[in-house]
Amino acid sequence: MPDEDNARLTLWTFDWVPEGPRGFVRDLRLRWACEEAGLHYQMRSVPFEDRGPDHLTHQPFGQVPFLTDGDLRIFESGACLLHLAEKDASLMPRDTGSRAETMSWVVSALNSVEMVSVPWWFVGLASPPENPLEGWLRARLDSLERVFEGRDWLTAGRFTAADLMMADVLRLPWVRAFGDYPATDAYVARVCDRPAFKTAHADQVAFFATADGNRARRKEDGG
Repeated sequence: MPDEDNARLTLWTFDWVPEGPRGFVRDLRLRWACEEAGLHYQMRSVPFEDRGPDHLTHQPFGQVPFLTDGDLRIFESGACLLHLAEKDASLMPRDTGSRAETMSWVVSALNSVEMVSVPWWFVGLASPPENPLEGWLRARLDSLERVFEGRDWLTAGRFTAADLMMADVLRLPWVRAFGDYPATDAYVARVCDRPAFKTAHADQVAFFATADGNRARRKEDGG
């Protein structure tokens, strides 16, 4: 829940992005986690078009999100999510086995799925006769389909940070359009039907819509 006055937890995103990425910029993962856990946080931004030294101090690749929690600085959405998950058992189970499984699935969403799906999409932008990464991505999705045929959630028999990360990776438009995976489709729909996701998604879209107005005013003022 955003709390500009009392939060020591600050989530950082860009001050603006084009319309296409809105609703998919990865600060949404952190907004969503905070909404699920009822954590107070504030949003701050860094320039999208001028990624200067201060930004690079927090995120050496000039990306978002990153977070500050008091004196603590963390970058990369996976690392930030795991930090937030440690704050509340709703995101990270406290028993050793479920905690280990949750962390494993969070990392697998990034390393085994997103690491394949994003390159597959970039290669596809060139419209090659055949995408050489298609078999690799299909194998990953086939494996997940078998997982989701046997369970509603990835670990602990309930929603955790693992589901948040995996669903956010799988809901990307190019993954959703890839093929017929009914169990995976039902999983993504179930996770993204959660009120916390809907709030985080709407807040991000509204944030960048407000940024449109700010940019327009600056242009009118000659800035």
